[in-house]
Amino acid sequence: MTPLKTFRFVAIAEAVTWALLLTGMAFKYSDVTDLGVRVFGMVHGVVFIAFVLTTLLVAVDQRWSARRSVLTLLASIPPFVTIVADRSAEKAGVLATAWRLTATEPQRTLDRPVAWLLRNPVRGAVAGVVAVAALTGVALLVGPPAS
Repeated sequence: MTPLKTFRFVAIAEAVTWALLLTGMAFKYSDVTDLGVRVFGMVHGVVFIAFVLTTLLVAVDQRWSARRSVLTLLASIPPFVTIVADRSAEKAGVLATAWRLTATEPQRTLDRPVAWLLRNPVRGAVAGVVAVAALTGVALLVGPPAS
């Protein structure tokens, strides 16, 4: 998967889970059922964490500016704005069709772990799943947002 395809996939998934969560909220506040919020809230939380980690990975590999990185991370908060962030990044030409750090030597401190993840795709994928699971666990320990 390229940076463009990876980022787009997770950005779309984040927007879809927002739609599912909002649908679940509509059912909950219509006194139909709160099952949608419980299920889709969890799914959205997991995909939200995956979007944040993917954004960080792509931002380091593609050498995004701090401004673009922060704005893209913030795009995960309002519903559906990850789609806008994806289109904006593609239009600005900051989503390449190849991972930079698979072909070049790491120059900066953050490049080293990202290069390792990209050069060892199976281990990198496992590390990503473990990171998402660990951060989801922390979020569950902290508890759901106040409703």
